[in-house]
Amino acid sequence: MISLKPKKGHLLIAEPSSIGDLSFNRSVVLLADHNAEGSIGFILNKPLGYSIQDLIPEIHGKFKIYNGGPVEQDNLYFIHNVPELIPESIEISSGIYWGGDFKSTKDLINQGKIKRNNIRFFLGYTGWAAHQLEDELEDNSWIVSENSYENKIIGKSSTSFWKEKIMELGGEYLIWSNSPENPALN
Repeated sequence: MISLKPKKGHLLIAEPSSIGDLSFNRSVVLLADHNAEGSIGFILNKPLGYSIQDLIPEIHGKFKIYNGGPVEQDNLYFIHNVPELIPESIEISSGIYWGGDFKSTKDLINQGKIKRNNIRFFLGYTGWAAHQLEDELEDNSWIVSENSYENKIIGKSSTSFWKEKIMELGGEYLIWSNSPENPALN
């Protein structure tokens, strides 16, 4: 069993047993913040069916939009690895930053200075109240993992990410790596 405590920059890997949860089934979440007041994260491996240009036509780019989580899904969020270009960014850890000046971001994308491996957009986020994440960890809903990808996680493949992380855990988790998303369909 993994015994890491959650902290900013760590990954949360949904336990294979979280089958009925539409938001978090087979999710990998980047913790953007974790403190005594609660936690915030973004689901990294749930792409939605549209791009940033579908939401904001003045942005000339085909950046995918991801489901960041079930909270505030009508708001757009982003993480990136170019704080020197985007003012007002907040460091998560290991060269990964959250948010910043959106007008500058739009301009830099349109100028071709921000590429797909530099930024990831999300609708919504994942949030936990004080002690809620710890309770979910005690209930074995999540596995905490270090982010060994550091700031390269932004360009990481999304569709197979949960499976890759489960295979890395090995042991009892290996059997789950090839199971169908809904075991009743097996």
